[in-house]
Amino acid sequence: MLLAGILFSLMNVSVKLIPHIPAIEIILFRSVFSLVITFLALRRQSIPVFGKNKKLLILRGMAGSIGLIGFFYTLQTIPLASAVTINYLGPIFTTILGIFIVKEKVKSRQFLYFGLSFAGVMVIEGFDPRIGMFDLGVGLVAAMAMGLAYNIIRKLNTTEHPLVIMFYFPFITIPVATVASYFVWVDPVGWDWAILLAVGLLTQFAQYFMTLAYQNAQLSKIASLSYLGIFYALFFGFFVFGETYSLVVFLGMILVLIGVVLNIFK
Repeated sequence: MLLAGILFSLMNVSVKLIPHIPAIEIILFRSVFSLVITFLALRRQSIPVFGKNKKLLILRGMAGSIGLIGFFYTLQTIPLASAVTINYLGPIFTTILGIFIVKEKVKSRQFLYFGLSFAGVMVIEGFDPRIGMFDLGVGLVAAMAMGLAYNIIRKLNTTEHPLVIMFYFPFITIPVATVASYFVWVDPVGWDWAILLAVGLLTQFAQYFMTLAYQNAQLSKIASLSYLGIFYALFFGFFVFGETYSLVVFLGMILVLIGVVLNIFK
């Protein structure tokens, strides 16, 4: 999960490096790349491409698609660390939905730890005037969709190979992204192609490691590890994009980290 977090962070930076390319178009390129690579890997290992539990796999693909589109939108419209912070509300939705979907037991004190992290997120967003209500709303919907997707991954842990689960993500996303991209298409030029390729490669490996983690460990603990991506985003946001934050925002980051550490070690 830690390795997946680093790779996802590098992918986020790549997306933000090409703000002139619409988010849905980046998603289309990423999805085509992922579909081809995953399909070839499945065929090479003689694994049935479409899996067994097609209904759940399609639902996972739909939830993942909504989450990805919303997240890429916020990456391009608000500061990097803020976009990632909103997206990492997903672990809270993952844990809560996990109680009902996979019947996972969660200790009452874990909600206190998640509450600390959530309070930290609210401090960050409340003191960042660069974030509008619409952008915040899109980010929350994306986080909730990803929380649903992660639970479906866990529910499929005994029936489906990780590559099959990954295949349905671009399989569902490509038709939607193709239609939407038609209306906002911008031709990539020069380094745009290299960055789009980097988005595809980084996401492919990150998705694989993340899928393995969610299939094989307790949802609440794995979900909490993903909060560390906020700090990767702060680092890249400052050194790559020159983004700065107030002391109050950093206080929010500390609250998030305390909640994560307590949830893991207690």
